[in-house]
Amino acid sequence: MFRFTVFLRLALFLALAGVFGLSATQAREGWFSHGIEQVALSDLPTEAQHTLRLIQRGGPFPYPRKDGNTFGNFEKRLPQQARGYYHEYTVPTPGSRDRGARRIIAGEGRSGNVATAGEYYYTDDHYRSFRRIREP
Repeated sequence: MFRFTVFLRLALFLALAGVFGLSATQAREGWFSHGIEQVALSDLPTEAQHTLRLIQRGGPFPYPRKDGNTFGNFEKRLPQQARGYYHEYTVPTPGSRDRGARRIIAGEGRSGNVATAGEYYYTDDHYRSFRRIREP
């Protein structure tokens, strides 16, 4: 009975999404987004836009010993995934004497490759909050 109820709710949600013009993919992403806000790439600082381009090209990164390392998601603010799924990259902060608080977290997605997966999150407060990056 529980499975049927869950299935019925999901079917109803997808049907309503269709009424409002959302694709099944958009509906699923909205359903499972964990309440994470979205932000357009063009609305991010230029340094974040540049970092995302570096991720998609495979580097080179300004902090090669840190950039690309596994992000543990210990705070559980991103959707739960297996350890090693998320990787972090520094977004330089002008005037900062260290790496600063800004990062892009990249998920491996179905492709297993952060450069092509299209799953990117931005934080400017050192992991206290995230926004999913929407690319054009």
